[in-house]
Amino acid sequence: MKVKSKEELDGITPYALGHSIEEIKEQYGLQTVRKMSDNENVYGTSPMVKEALLKEAVYLNLYPDGMASRLVEKLASHYKIDQKHLFVSNGSEEILRLLTRAYIIKGDEAVMAEVTFPRYQSNVLIEGGKAVTVPMKDGKHDLEKMLEAVNSRTKMVFVCNPNNPTGTVVGKQELLAFIDSIPSNVLIIMDEAYFEYARSDDYLNTLPLLEKYRNLIILRTFSKIYGLASLRVGYGITNEAIVKELHKVRDVFNVNQLAQTAATAALDDQDFIHDCAAKNGAEREYLRQKLKEYEIDSFPSETNFLFAFTNRQVVQSLTENGILVRQMQLAGYKEAFRITLGTRKDHEFILQVLGELFHERAV
Repeated sequence: MKVKSKEELDGITPYALGHSIEEIKEQYGLQTVRKMSDNENVYGTSPMVKEALLKEAVYLNLYPDGMASRLVEKLASHYKIDQKHLFVSNGSEEILRLLTRAYIIKGDEAVMAEVTFPRYQSNVLIEGGKAVTVPMKDGKHDLEKMLEAVNSRTKMVFVCNPNNPTGTVVGKQELLAFIDSIPSNVLIIMDEAYFEYARSDDYLNTLPLLEKYRNLIILRTFSKIYGLASLRVGYGITNEAIVKELHKVRDVFNVNQLAQTAATAALDDQDFIHDCAAKNGAEREYLRQKLKEYEIDSFPSETNFLFAFTNRQVVQSLTENGILVRQMQLAGYKEAFRITLGTRKDHEFILQVLGELFHERAV
């Protein structure tokens, strides 16, 4: 007789990671593969980070700073907030797990969009809670319907803004009204992993809301525009009482010292961040418009990726040519996929592949 795991794990599947670059190379006999499936920063990371890591590497025999003191101090200075509002984590995803561990008990509910980051749902279910998913409206959170889903059993609501995987944002006034309407005993978790990429004037800066809404939690990360995905470092910004609860359930030394050092150095190079955001914005518009020429549409994005959809079959051909994208689904379309933005050279190659594909089909 095997040892039975907790019943909450029944029906939960591991996060789908996709095929590795080496697997695709071997399968299709390719020399080069463009990984455009995981929303990494194609421009890498700041040179300041590499310099700082070389200096830190001589201390690998020591345990990391358990409170990430230097990074917390740097973040507080960067955002001009008190250090007591900050919690540094092993990627922002760790905070999702800690929040559900600290706050969700059997019978609690959490409201979220139907098409959003899947780890919200799985973490809620693991703790015995119920994930209440609300259909999206034109690729965006339907905040009106989400608010209607809130009831006496609701413990938290998740808003991914900009949203992964659609790339869309909700408007300032709409989001403000939503936050103001959520009961104070319900946690409002704003996942802002891609906020540095957002250029819309209608994108809400949530930091000034912290003092008024003590149930508000803002999640951000160094994995995206800062280019530190492999080091796993993120952070939460919220009120001191919630920070204290998170410290009760986190692992000791949860963020390694190299990650802390890299993130601290990355914050010093805002010129690099602004440059990445500008180039990303230009390439986002370029690729979105060019894809339309091949009857591939996409939601308006404020991120470093596009959620594309079409009634043509293209994903397999992209893969065979060494372009890895994330397969998605969207009602009414034969194919949907999320594609991370690359360089102009990357995009020209994609368009070349699509051009050859549709020329062959036309012949």
